[in-house]
Amino acid sequence: MYEKTFPNKRFKLTLEFLQKHVKTSETIFDFGVPNPFSKIMEENGYTVKNTTGEDLDNDHTALQTEEYTVFTAFEIFEHLLNPYTILQNVKCDKLLISIPLRLWFSPAYRSKTDMWDRHYHEFEDWQLDWLLEKTGWKITDRLQFTHPVKKLGIRPLLRYFTPRYYIVVAEKVKN
Repeated sequence: MYEKTFPNKRFKLTLEFLQKHVKTSETIFDFGVPNPFSKIMEENGYTVKNTTGEDLDNDHTALQTEEYTVFTAFEIFEHLLNPYTILQNVKCDKLLISIPLRLWFSPAYRSKTDMWDRHYHEFEDWQLDWLLEKTGWKITDRLQFTHPVKKLGIRPLLRYFTPRYYIVVAEKVKN
């Protein structure tokens, strides 16, 4: 996945945001298979559980059977056909989600070789906010940041100024 580039800035800012809102004593259910950021969380003292490669649009078993106090979904909701049902099935009271934002100057990402590495959703920040609100979550903090690339051209220049990532922390609304 990161053969040519490693997202150092994204991982650094995501870890700082996580450390601001989640204690190392809390158990994290990181939605998706183990990945480089899961390892970074563990190296920083967090207990992390992941899914095992099941089709997350259809199989919500892990959401209901695992024990966790925080749900995280870093760069995964854009791959799901129906993140609404995922959010309805989260059984803890705190979540952190990050997404790549839709860029007006770049088409939706679609790998031609890996069917799992495609973006079904290219979110704008208000769309994720609305999705969380509709599924019973209240955002308590948020951050947007850019992702500059070291290339020449108009789109690389625009990436210096246009936010690419959006991360939120939310709490389940108590009725």
